[in-house]
Amino acid sequence: MLVPLYQAKAEFFRMLGHPVRIRVLELLQDGPLPVRDLLAEIEIEPAALSQQLAVLRRSGIVTSTRVRSTVVYELAGGDVAELMRAARRILTELLAGQNELLAELREAEVAAK
Repeated sequence: MLVPLYQAKAEFFRMLGHPVRIRVLELLQDGPLPVRDLLAEIEIEPAALSQQLAVLRRSGIVTSTRVRSTVVYELAGGDVAELMRAARRILTELLAGQNELLAELREAEVAAK
């Protein structure tokens, strides 16, 4: 049975729905990083990071290579980096709109006094 595209997209976004996974993807936008660098940036237990990296690897969003005793992760493709940039633009617009609304509310509050 074929999964509808909207359901596949929902599963994809659900897979992304963890702060550690998002942070990993943001960090990997600038290029491959060894696990030790990811750990230094994210500051979580190694086992927790390993679990989140495994989810990203199984989904095919990141790939890993072993260089001697070091495991290096990188984005599987440029589209993921573009998705992260698009999310940042969308959030920036949403927050700017909220700030404008907050300013209007404060002005209305001052005017009502």
